[in-house]
Amino acid sequence: MSLYNLPLVSWANGTVMIGVFVLVVVGLILAVYLLMNSDKKAN
Repeated sequence: MSLYNLPLVSWANGTVMIGVFVLVVVGLILAVYLLMNSDKKAN
């Protein structure tokens, strides 16, 4: 439970969370883009 003891204003924790969020968003955009391209090529 030591992770919950970190302050919310910790720059290291904040940058890590933002980095993970950005990676997830980029991954979702790439997945949708690839699905759209595969649908267009299939048709």
